[in-house]
Parts: sequence; structure tokens; C-alpha cells
Amino acid sequence: MRLTKSTSHAIRILIDCARASGGLTKVATLSERLGITQQNVFKIVNLLTKAGLAEAVRGRHGGVRLARPAEEIRIGDVVRATEVTHVEIEEGVAVAKRGRGHGVNRILDDALEAFIEVLDQHTVADMAKNQQSTVQAASERKAKGGGARKASFATSRGRRVAHGTS
Repeated sequence: MRLTKSTSHAIRILIDCARASGGLTKVATLSERLGITQQNVFKIVNLLTKAGLAEAVRGRHGGVRLARPAEEIRIGDVVRATEVTHVEIEEGVAVAKRGRGHGVNRILDDALEAFIEVLDQHTVADMAKNQQSTVQAASERKAKGGGARKASFATSRGRRVAHGTS
């Protein structure tokens, strides 16, 4: 299944808020860090607030924070808040009269629910931890290599050749 950009942005916003450890994060900061327009951040924060996943505080000293601990926010909850979670295939009158159309919708709904159940096994805290360890590992590799990397490839005769790149 393909998720929308809004869902991706929502997850990234929640991860950023989880890293703030209960503090407020300004919309302008989220927009800059995540490469999302402020208008989209406001729209997504509104969805997350209505779903009870985030809190928005208005005013000069306002911002966004998680509505509950990151360990309690399941990724499936985020998808339910931002995506259409019911599939309906339009059917012609002839199919509807024969009664076969409802089976297709039920199968697709079951598949979608199974997908979301897998997402329910993971939380915003899990994703924040995984993202942090990935960023940390990349910066450690960069520090060890001094910025230069070796690229190797196989030639047409099967020999490996290494080339330095920057």
C-alpha cells in the first residue's frame, strides 16, 4: 500500500516532537527541519490534534507537542488519522443486484486492516529511536572515513576495481 505524503509528514512531525521530550516545538522550526511548508505543517498538526495525537499551543510562546507519551502513539493511529481507511469499489447496477460486489470491498478492507495492524505493532518512540541510531551510525561512518569513500565495481572481466570518491 502506498501512503500519502501527509502521512509521512505526520509521522516525521511526531518523531520531531518526541525528541523534544515534552517541550513545545515551533511550527517554523518543524517546517525548516523537515522541509515542509508552514501551511502544510499547520494542516497536519490540525489533523493530529483532532485525533488526540498532538497538542497545539497558540501564541508567541506556543508550539506543538505530543498529546501522550511517544510509547503510546502507534503508527497505525497516525495512518488512521491521515488516510482513508475504508475501501469502496463503485459497482454497476447489475453487479449490485447479483450481490457479488460487497465481497470485493470486504476483501480490500480486510487487507487494509491487516496492513494497519502491522503498523500498530510500532510506536513513534520506536521510530524516533531507530531514526536516531541511523543518523548516529551515518555520522560515525563519516567521521571514520574522513569524508572520502571508496567505490568499487566489477569490470567486464569480473575483476574488482576501487576508485576514491569524495
